[in-house]
Amino acid sequence: MGRDPDFERVVAEHRPMLMRIVASHEADPERRRDLLQDILLALWRALPGYRGDGELRAFLARVAHNRCVSHVARAVAEPATAELHDQLAQAADGIEAAERQQRQERLLAAVRRLPLGLRQPVVLTLEGFGPKEIADILGLNPNTVSIRLTRAKAALRSALTGEPSDERE
Repeated sequence: MGRDPDFERVVAEHRPMLMRIVASHEADPERRRDLLQDILLALWRALPGYRGDGELRAFLARVAHNRCVSHVARAVAEPATAELHDQLAQAADGIEAAERQQRQERLLAAVRRLPLGLRQPVVLTLEGFGPKEIADILGLNPNTVSIRLTRAKAALRSALTGEPSDERE
């Protein structure tokens, strides 16, 4: 595959979003790198078909989410090879940074445990998409997105505080 400056520019501009989407679906750093490469290949193939009739960022997120859904489906079908383990960053500024990292890891782990139907709207919300954009990306009704976000927030609150959720999942 030759160098394409336009593709490289798009990837450079949106890499942080793509990496966050990947991290919300995969805990293992090595598998995250593989998944990101899979997404970049899918984007390389899909971008020529992008007609510009929607926001490029939403198009990229849709392709990334579709690849992540396929990745999760394959991972569920395969036997687990190792237990997921939490990693705390050894921060130079001490305990405060380690605690902040631990909270972020707990939140990310809780997001990963959400059912896919609740996880996707949360990840896209964290990326700055509104309910209508999320509905377009996921092919859902905006009201359905709002309901799923409410349920996801309740499930995350319950997972992080240990208090039972009032929302049905």
